[in-house]
Amino acid sequence: MIGWLRHHNHNAFEIYSYNVRDCYDQLTQEYRNHSDIFYQIPDNLDAICQQIDANKLHILVFLDIGMQGLMTQLAGLRLAPIQCTTWGHPVTSGLPTVDYFLSSDLMEPDQAQDHYSETLIRLPKIGITYPRPAIPAPVKTRPEFGLREDAVVYLMSQLLCKLLPQHDYIFAAIAHQVPQAQFVFIMRPAATPVVAQFRQRLQQAFASYGLDSDRSCVLLPPQTQADYWDLNQRSDIFLDSFSWSGGHTTLDAIACNLPVVTCPGALMRGRHSYAILKTLGVTETIAQTEVDYINIAVRLAQETDWRQQVVAKMRDRAAHLYDDTDCIAALESFYQQAIKPS
Repeated sequence: MIGWLRHHNHNAFEIYSYNVRDCYDQLTQEYRNHSDIFYQIPDNLDAICQQIDANKLHILVFLDIGMQGLMTQLAGLRLAPIQCTTWGHPVTSGLPTVDYFLSSDLMEPDQAQDHYSETLIRLPKIGITYPRPAIPAPVKTRPEFGLREDAVVYLMSQLLCKLLPQHDYIFAAIAHQVPQAQFVFIMRPAATPVVAQFRQRLQQAFASYGLDSDRSCVLLPPQTQADYWDLNQRSDIFLDSFSWSGGHTTLDAIACNLPVVTCPGALMRGRHSYAILKTLGVTETIAQTEVDYINIAVRLAQETDWRQQVVAKMRDRAAHLYDDTDCIAALESFYQQAIKPS
């Protein structure tokens, strides 16, 4: 959501930002740079509330509600006359003190208002302005990631908690048709019971097809940013998760020229990659069913000419996706309408 600040109308809006965590990194500095007033008040509910109240805001936007207990406490208070949340955490807050949910038009299904306690605001396209990342040339080789040089590498970089057991068979079904396939998963966090359970699930799914998951699956520890870029560029195909889709990871994979296989779900949180590909104008790899998803993933492996055509189309249409500012005018128009007296 930093693009909302970076491209805002300085003549019409004054931005106050509050960092409520005990951290200060490059992203924190970006928020400071693009704010008129910036506060660092870590983990102190009373002090944060007093400062927000003193600023007499017209609108207070919580970039996500549900990931941190403190943010939920703040959102449960009426600290501004109009309060909003966003798809930083793509689930309704359920709080009567949060008035609007700032979302993406393409990510929301029909009748999406039924999924929110807030009034739904559908901003154009994916609803954010995401800069195209500058990707350095890869340094690490495939073997340094435990990958075979001759493999077709499928990258699945979502949190393991997004990967549901009922979808484990999909990896094995792909490998059954693509014997040289290797699937890469990132263990975030590493060495937890979730990782051990996930390994066991993969073993069972691959064994049901007469396959060895140890040959086909690579579980990597959390990566540095540089290594993550390298991993994307050493992969061939990006697999999206079902039911809870990739957002940031999908945008980065496309910047690394990885074709993205996705199957949109019934709720907004399962439609991020769908909306990203629709905005990009590359819809060939959007599946309608699990069987369709498997077939697309297999075809991308077996038909390298088609895969290259998809990648070339993605590259040619990148300007439709990155640094798109259509949502800014819509967002600021909403702000202005929201503060008008009824």
